[in-house]
Amino acid sequence: MDLPAEGARRTALAQALRSAVRSGRLAGGTRLPPYRALAADLGLARNAVADAYAELVAEGWFTARQGSGTRVAEGVAAAAAPSAGAGPAPERPRHDLLQGKPDPASFPRGPWATSARRALAGAPTEAFGPGDPRGRPELRRALAGYLSRTRGVRTGPENIVVCSGFANGLRLLASLRPRDWAVEAYGLPFHHGILDAAGIRPHPVAVDEDGARTGEVPARARTLLLTPAHQFPTGCALLPARRAAAVEWARSTGGLIVEDDYDGEFRYDRKPVDPTPWQLGERRNSRQRLPVGALQALDPDRVIYLGTASKSLAPGLRLGWMVVPPGLMEEVTAAKGFGDWASSTLDQLTLAEFIRSGAYDRHVRKMRLQYQRRRNDLVARLAADAPHLRVSGVAAGLHIVLELPPGTEPDVIRSAARQGLALHGLSYFRHPDAVGPHADGLVVGYGTPTDSLWSGALDALMRALPAP
Repeated sequence: MDLPAEGARRTALAQALRSAVRSGRLAGGTRLPPYRALAADLGLARNAVADAYAELVAEGWFTARQGSGTRVAEGVAAAAAPSAGAGPAPERPRHDLLQGKPDPASFPRGPWATSARRALAGAPTEAFGPGDPRGRPELRRALAGYLSRTRGVRTGPENIVVCSGFANGLRLLASLRPRDWAVEAYGLPFHHGILDAAGIRPHPVAVDEDGARTGEVPARARTLLLTPAHQFPTGCALLPARRAAAVEWARSTGGLIVEDDYDGEFRYDRKPVDPTPWQLGERRNSRQRLPVGALQALDPDRVIYLGTASKSLAPGLRLGWMVVPPGLMEEVTAAKGFGDWASSTLDQLTLAEFIRSGAYDRHVRKMRLQYQRRRNDLVARLAADAPHLRVSGVAAGLHIVLELPPGTEPDVIRSAARQGLALHGLSYFRHPDAVGPHADGLVVGYGTPTDSLWSGALDALMRALPAP
């Protein structure tokens, strides 16, 4: 595999791996070399290889499972390479319905460029030095105000650490807390892969229509990874009583909660923030459509909050943030400064100006309306053409869950591949160690297709679905 001696080598590696899958040189089910081995062979940093793998897992080219490493996804390989007797198949899926991917054409280039010019013009000379492992103070101040105002997070800039995305933050935390994790039974496989690479085999906690069953977190666990505002991928908000149970577990065991607030800005049924954090009295068991703020507000000493610009702006920015309990800041800052790289100073200054000027709020409002329209189109089309299938997870985010009859998920995924669709089944996100019954379903993303391709993507999806 030939890579450039200079430049964006992680990007080049990801492109080379995609080409290898499309050409058939990497067949479906092929196990990829471990991060360290491939990094050593290619002369790359291990994190560069890990991020390339994570990118391809997120796009659906690879799968990452505990105990079996990273492999080429079967469905993608089938869609990318011709099968015997079937005639030539498309080189890559025509319609991208993978979850969690924002519309790349909607990146606010003009406002971002304006913010970049202002940031560069006003940047102090010291901003171009080695810098603080926590990130630029301008961005940490802007984030402290924004997160407090929009997500109810309780923090000051002194407790914020800028990182290069959620995966980077999770990898750092895994290195600091190398054992006794619990995770939701459904989640992103590449998150599980990060923990696996750190030698962590977490305990999966069951998930139902009210989110993770936090009362069942084992007492031996010391770190709990949650998606409380919008469980991934099932789409439910964690019931207030279960939020309280999670915090009580952390307090009673001395544990920590890692809160993944991956798409908190995009709610369509209620406000994304609770300006007065959750009431834990008489409303504890309420199912009313209350605002969904950050779990961190309940106990800033026991919850590490992680957010990212990947959904709201673009994953290519590689910008994320951690809100760290005061008692852990020294340890986290030291670890980040010792073994991690910092995000671009100019990108940090630009995002700070983008937030300060109000451009970030305007962009989020615009995209919330755009994604809500897409969500409405998808739900309406399913109601008209597939009323026998139940839709859930519609309240927020960039995807819905379409429940399928038991045992039909593999056939529907194959049918979708024949229709040129890139999407995942619900089982793809189930932790391999999870026990108990599981449902068949599709996780259908609606953020990526262009307006011109959206109608065709819906038509292809309808053709792939099972008849009544």
